[in-house]
Amino acid sequence: MEDPISALVGAFASGLGISDVTMQLLIGSLGLLMMAFSFHRHSEGYSKVLAIISWPFIGLFFYLYSGYFVEISDPVLIFMTAGALPAGLLISYWEWVSDGSENETIVWLRGFVVWSMIPYYVVFGVPHLNMAFVQFTAVSAELMLEFAGFSGYEIGSMMIERHGEVAIPVSDWDGNRFVLSEPLGEGGFYAPMVNGEGESVVAFILACSALQSMAVFIGAIVALKSVHWKRRARALVIAIPTIHVLNVFRNAGIVWLTDTYPSWSLAGIGIFDFAHSYAAKVASLFAMFLMALALFDLLPELHKHVMKVMSPIVKLRQFLT
Repeated sequence: MEDPISALVGAFASGLGISDVTMQLLIGSLGLLMMAFSFHRHSEGYSKVLAIISWPFIGLFFYLYSGYFVEISDPVLIFMTAGALPAGLLISYWEWVSDGSENETIVWLRGFVVWSMIPYYVVFGVPHLNMAFVQFTAVSAELMLEFAGFSGYEIGSMMIERHGEVAIPVSDWDGNRFVLSEPLGEGGFYAPMVNGEGESVVAFILACSALQSMAVFIGAIVALKSVHWKRRARALVIAIPTIHVLNVFRNAGIVWLTDTYPSWSLAGIGIFDFAHSYAAKVASLFAMFLMALALFDLLPELHKHVMKVMSPIVKLRQFLT
């Protein structure tokens, strides 16, 4: 049974003569544009109205990814994307009823979303950057495997999967390399990795680069407008390289496990899906939690905002218990 919200968006896209993917990007772009104005012009009277309108748009944008994560059985990302729309509606209501006492935290939350989305979609929307991140991710994993004594892996030619079309080598693609002018498929730009026998093991895509995790910390730190830029830069220098290093270990581990135990399964879940969608996700979330604790010590202002955002959840828990 098709999700009614996704079906409604799809019907609206068909009416406009565009693909569902393009419609989703338009929804996200509109929400991001309004949110950017509400953050950078937060002292203006219209900023609150723009924020109230933009939160549901951004929530819907992320919600529309949930169908894909259902297909690939990724429970963590299903939960996060499916919860984006109700979360967007709740924050929009919070903006509406706010009397100004929490204005600083609300403005930070707007900036957090804006500066989390901008880095990712700049990279995603510029094919040269997109491919560079994918290639760098694949090369980093290959070097880590060689360093650990597992040589023989090679990176294949960069491929591109466009929406509704079969994948082709990037060398055969005549699209714009500076601005993405057509919707990509699920794989997008990807670099396959093969083992010593020439068998394909995994394919590295942009999502494998941990750019999403980096963007979360970039947004949370950059949005602290009241904090001196040197302190924010110091926090970024700590967070971004640490995420990359941890991600290299993660990717190398997934490649090795997938290649070494191809027949392993647990309750019908293969080794790749288990390592990628379960074990690595849990480990990544735990690592991000520890990094957040370290950053709270460096940036207590960040801790204050996070606690205010979480205060409704804490109050609900106290009420239920």
